[in-house]
Amino acid sequence: MDGVFLQMGVILFVVLCVSFIMRILKQPLIVGYIFSGIIIGPIALNLIPHTEIFSVFSELGLAFLLFIVGIHLNPKIIKEVGKISLVTGIGQVIFTALLGYFIGIYLGFSSLTSIYISVALTFSSTIVIMKLLSDKDELDKLHGKISIGFLLVQDLIAVLLLMIISSLSTGSGATSEIVYTLIKGILLIVLIIPIGFYILPNLNSFLAKSSEFLFLFAISWGIGFAALFEYVGFSIEIGALVAGVSLSMSPYSNSISSKLRPLRDFFIITFFVLLGSQIIFADVSNLIIPIIIFSTYILIGNPIIMIILMGIFGYSKKTSFMSGLIVAQISEFSLILVALGVKLGQIPPEILSFVTVIGLITIAGSSYLIIYSEKIYEKLAKYLTFIERKKASNEQENRQHKYDYFLLGENRIGFSIMKLFKTKKKNYVVIDFNPDRINTLESHKIPCIFGDVSDLEFLEHIKIEDAKMVVSTIAEFSTNMLLLNYIQEKNKNTIIIVTGAHVSEASKLYDAGADYVILPHLLGSQYVADIITASKENKKKYKIERIKEMKSINERLKMGRRKN
Repeated sequence: MDGVFLQMGVILFVVLCVSFIMRILKQPLIVGYIFSGIIIGPIALNLIPHTEIFSVFSELGLAFLLFIVGIHLNPKIIKEVGKISLVTGIGQVIFTALLGYFIGIYLGFSSLTSIYISVALTFSSTIVIMKLLSDKDELDKLHGKISIGFLLVQDLIAVLLLMIISSLSTGSGATSEIVYTLIKGILLIVLIIPIGFYILPNLNSFLAKSSEFLFLFAISWGIGFAALFEYVGFSIEIGALVAGVSLSMSPYSNSISSKLRPLRDFFIITFFVLLGSQIIFADVSNLIIPIIIFSTYILIGNPIIMIILMGIFGYSKKTSFMSGLIVAQISEFSLILVALGVKLGQIPPEILSFVTVIGLITIAGSSYLIIYSEKIYEKLAKYLTFIERKKASNEQENRQHKYDYFLLGENRIGFSIMKLFKTKKKNYVVIDFNPDRINTLESHKIPCIFGDVSDLEFLEHIKIEDAKMVVSTIAEFSTNMLLLNYIQEKNKNTIIIVTGAHVSEASKLYDAGADYVILPHLLGSQYVADIITASKENKKKYKIERIKEMKSINERLKMGRRKN
């Protein structure tokens, strides 16, 4: 089919139709994307002759996905889960490879072929796992953090193995090439650390003054580092992840993440479509039994290995189980590794088709396992007690901090409400879109998040629907209506207080479900009327009110509020 734009239109239509069927059948959309790729690939419609364009789209999706993951992975989290991530990452590769090798020998494969198969099947798909965990909002849960860690360890191992095998095909020295690449990677990270800690914080306010410029900076930063790391010999995933981590300490990380998610979701579709289109179904009829055995091993054996490793290190049965389900599929690195082995003539060509079919089965199967992990755990929890040590660990489910009280807009009205929350020791957070206010709040150690509450992606990300109370001092009618509709749909028990500019707006906001509408000019005049009623002509009482107001004004001045 001529015309790349026309191809893209037809491909997206096919993806839409297949995804529609998946939605009706209540199946994971990832499976639909892969099947869409099979349909439009060489096996059926052959609609992707210009694969280089779709490969670029696919790599962009991969970079955006890992960049957003890195944004949620600040150094504190790395310190928290670094040890267990390293142990499980290396341990799972070793044990899966050993058992896989003996299974391969038992099934009649040669020793070298068994090595290739067993090693290839040890790697889990970073992109599948991160997409599913992100969709379930589990990246900030403990098992999500650990998953990010051990996937990074696996990716590093995979990159080293691919470098070794590639050097065999060119005849170059593997050891010197690996050492040289590692040195370049270390130097890059050493350069990034001071930038992330000393330079970026000083640029944050400047960048955030324009949401468009912040968006452009985030894209350039993430893609730039992904390209740089690929250039020096590492994978795009590692570069994008490091770029995200360097921004993770920024007060604007949540805003960046929410703005990039639509881009990620679009480009990531092309990754799975391209993956499906490249699946080769050669004659593997004589390998049906080995396919079933190895697929079962990955879907069940891999999780068991991970669960046992987590249990040994004292993690609870639930965290161990959730982490275990995550590794129940093979990676894109698996296919690359086997393809290199075929290219070198070390293993038969049909092994690539063999591993590809296993990949399709395990990716589809693990998608269900991750999506329905809570329900599966409920069914199996009573049988998992044996893996949990009595004094189960140092583990704490440090999820993304959950706030009970949200104050949207730290303005003239918001200051008094914030002060009330602080005095009453409420678990609160302030949301503001003014970078200067965020800097001031942070300097006073007040919990705050930079973000635009008119962005539904942002509201979903901060889980505002789980709050006991939301107070919006933002006077924009459309923003408050969006907020009311979103929270009312998710949680009718949340108390919602919003601000109106005039009485007609207040009436509409009440009709939309607001529990209370603040009308600043009415509140101000009513407050003065109450003071006059209480104090009458007693000047001493006005003096008391004056002292109270002066104290409040001085507090506002200390917080940098010179104009309001």
